[in-house]
Amino acid sequence: MDRLVEDEQENGRIILGLLNSVENDGARSQRHIAAELGIALGLVNAYLRRCIKKGLVKVQDAPARRYAYYLTPQGFAEKSRLTVQYLSESFSFFRRAKADCAAVFEAAKEAGFTRLLLGGQSDLAEIAVLCALEAGVTIVAIVDPQSSMARFAGVSVAKSFTEVGVLSDAVVITDVVRPVQALEAAVGFAGEDRVFAPALLKLRSLRTVEAKS
Repeated sequence: MDRLVEDEQENGRIILGLLNSVENDGARSQRHIAAELGIALGLVNAYLRRCIKKGLVKVQDAPARRYAYYLTPQGFAEKSRLTVQYLSESFSFFRRAKADCAAVFEAAKEAGFTRLLLGGQSDLAEIAVLCALEAGVTIVAIVDPQSSMARFAGVSVAKSFTEVGVLSDAVVITDVVRPVQALEAAVGFAGEDRVFAPALLKLRSLRTVEAKS
């Protein structure tokens, strides 16, 4: 069931991004849209066809053997609906992530860990940074091999755990895209007893912590 919900949310995210892109500039190439949304070119084509079939988008010939797309009234209505849905889901995610982070930090403190690394740069990591001060823990750094940033949410970012030059007690997993890989790297660095994971990541870990209801 969770997988179906996640697939539906991703489907809505792609359609909303596609409709926004068409509204902003309907003459953009599918390749440009793919780069903008971070998805494969073939997927853009499939979603455009689906939106055209549903009557959300219309297509017309454009110069240089290209096509131009524009939203129909039904497309504008669907974009508004998906925007409201996205904002609602984002708020729900924030509330759950905040509760999970608070539970993780409390468990870390009970174990005597107050200087923490975050494994993964993400919205979840940003929420964790916001919750840390209130929880009485210190976020030493964020570790993410995919990041090109030096700082995120006011915290230093490193490519690997060994690059972090400041002492830390434990690791909290905050990678929402590659959580399993982040968990493996964290356990390899700190050991399983010093790695925590918010419950929403659904990681099979001894330190996965549920928020209290």
